[in-house]
Amino acid sequence: MDVKGIAVSSGISFGEALHLATEQRNLDYRLLPLSRIPQQLNRFDAGLKRLTQQLADSLQGLDEHSDNYQLIEADLLLLEDPEMAGQIRNSIRGLQFSAAVAIERVFAHQASELEAMDDPYLAHRAQDVRCLGRRLIAAVDGKAALEPGKLTRPTIILAPDLTPAEFAVLPLDNISGLVLKSGGYTSHTAILARAAGLPALLSCNFDSLNIANGDALVLDAEQGCLHHQPDAELLEQLNARAKAEAERRVRLEKYRERAAMTKDGHEVSLLANVGNLNDITHLAKTGVDGIGLFRTEFMLMHCSELPDERSQYRLYCDALHALEGQVFTIRTMDIGADKELPCLPLTSEDNPALGLRGLRYSLAHPEMLKTQLRAVLRAANHGHIRLMFPMVNQVEELDRVFALLEECKQELIEEERGFGELSLGIVIETPAAVMNLPSMLPMLDFVSIGTNDLTQYAMAADRANPQLTRDYPTLSPAILRLISMILQSARAQNVRVSLCGELGSDPRLVPLLIGLGLDELSVNTGMALEVKAAICEADYQRCLLLAGQALMADRLEQLNQCITNYK
Repeated sequence: MDVKGIAVSSGISFGEALHLATEQRNLDYRLLPLSRIPQQLNRFDAGLKRLTQQLADSLQGLDEHSDNYQLIEADLLLLEDPEMAGQIRNSIRGLQFSAAVAIERVFAHQASELEAMDDPYLAHRAQDVRCLGRRLIAAVDGKAALEPGKLTRPTIILAPDLTPAEFAVLPLDNISGLVLKSGGYTSHTAILARAAGLPALLSCNFDSLNIANGDALVLDAEQGCLHHQPDAELLEQLNARAKAEAERRVRLEKYRERAAMTKDGHEVSLLANVGNLNDITHLAKTGVDGIGLFRTEFMLMHCSELPDERSQYRLYCDALHALEGQVFTIRTMDIGADKELPCLPLTSEDNPALGLRGLRYSLAHPEMLKTQLRAVLRAANHGHIRLMFPMVNQVEELDRVFALLEECKQELIEEERGFGELSLGIVIETPAAVMNLPSMLPMLDFVSIGTNDLTQYAMAADRANPQLTRDYPTLSPAILRLISMILQSARAQNVRVSLCGELGSDPRLVPLLIGLGLDELSVNTGMALEVKAAICEADYQRCLLLAGQALMADRLEQLNQCITNYK
């Protein structure tokens, strides 16, 4: 038996099923006999110790500046709060509740109090508290099985959903695949799975298969299918495909040290999209030439307060040191829409995707932006940095941010602090940015195309809605023509063009993107070797012909046929 889903990270994986409890189970609120109270106290203590130790172990080997470290540390601080533990024990003793009910009550009460406060950080922290409460209940029930070293066999995780914080504590060494009921290709969990090289299937309703823990599963992320207890014939076919895939990946290793250049000598710069310092320190394994997108807002996911100038400065300097002269492109904090960050005040909006997000948010909070600009300027004294701004739509926004940049420079001069010059760019993510690009290019050194949001805004289709993914894909005739318009405008003013959206991480599309004339591709680290192989095996003259044919396509089917015919 099998079921379909959205494949967001490639590969074929085999493993035992393990359901990860991320939803609240039905709790029994009846009073317990006094004789069972000691047992419940012991269960709570054991579960608390188990989860705390699991999180503490997960911190080992992580860089303290990384997103994962911050996510885990925030949960640990709450679990180690003696007042919280005391309230739960008092509820078990005094109210005769089970450990699970006591945890649910105390965590729900804390979350409600946080939501009622005026402090935006505390209000946003409420959801994290509820999430941690569910995980503690699972630990008390003996379901906190995802501890490092506890999974001894390849395991495929099944869950309704998974937050970035929950993904951060997964012991990936023995997890061979991930299947979620929710999510889409450009969701944050999908991005994390691809970066980790973990085969993943999202928006997969696996309940119909009645999978029990320990059942044999095969996750075919090449064809978007989850197989439950496949028969011998199917298993043999899947094993053969998996073996061929493994051999293909071994062959990809020969491209690691090669230049990203087509067979006929056309060079394309291959860069990486990263979200933390840990990704940067492992960049040598990916065969890229540097960083095309450093998502600085990822460092805020679970921070209790904004990183100050000094901590940001040190982070950027550490990254420069690790890159040893390679390209380093920082994107200022892209905040708003689906990125809720507990340490920042995000007002409720009817349509946040069209609201205060990206550079709009930063310009509305100039002191926050200036802190980041000062840190970047100071770090640029130790190595070259490219700085780009997200969600820029018109030249007036650039006027404002560049004025702030000059203010920061003048302040640093007055303080007798050194700073370096920056290469400046924008992320093109809206049709307005495409139309207004000629007026902005004289102020810019480079531009980067964010195809995820460009598709969302051009097609009026929510990027996180899996029901729209098939009918409104990231590559369509409309998006292709917008990309072509960007390239024509940039060529006319001799400005370099990069592409940092998910489109660039699809090896099938590499010949088309080369033919269109992109100077750089910035891709997920997990797909870097595949993309480099596609570059090296391409013929530039054929790529030019492919791009010309694709730009004449009026229908999705015609466009897909052009790409298929290239092979």
